[in-house]
Amino acid sequence: MITQRLADALDFAVRAHGDQVRKGTKIPYVSHLLGVAALVLEGGGDEELAIAGLLHDVLEDTSATSSQLEVAFGSRVTRIVEACSDTQEKPKPPARERKERYLAHLQEADPDTLLVSLADKLHNARTLLLDFRTGGAAVFQRFHLSREDTLWYYSELAKTYRARRPGGLADELARVVADLNQEVENLH
Repeated sequence: MITQRLADALDFAVRAHGDQVRKGTKIPYVSHLLGVAALVLEGGGDEELAIAGLLHDVLEDTSATSSQLEVAFGSRVTRIVEACSDTQEKPKPPARERKERYLAHLQEADPDTLLVSLADKLHNARTLLLDFRTGGAAVFQRFHLSREDTLWYYSELAKTYRARRPGGLADELARVVADLNQEVENLH
């Protein structure tokens, strides 16, 4: 059942992420958050997991704190959001190091975290593939990882989710990543 809490979480996310946009675009960042929440619900998640989907980047990319999340949305949502963040350190450690740690963390992550994380990575991979199709290899310049490291990371994510949380979303991520790898290869 969906309640006012989901609308409250969307309001929190909109206020926290303010005028942020997707890297290298003019697309409001909230579009990603909505996409992740939708994938969580489509993947069988409940309202609290959808709330975590809306808020999954709030600790990593805004000034919001865990204690604010705890007061507003409770311990389950806060735990998931914390677990979906690859770092809360400022400045952030090097990208490859963060990604390696995140992949290792997924090996121990609980089912709730895996669903929200998978929805996030699937939405990102779909966006990356679409942007590659329209903008070519220049899309990789938006990120802190090289093209090769980005492809490595998504390939490793796809393997991890298929092993740890098999099902439709993991299969879709694997298809998207395979398509992206193939299209990048075809460009060369």
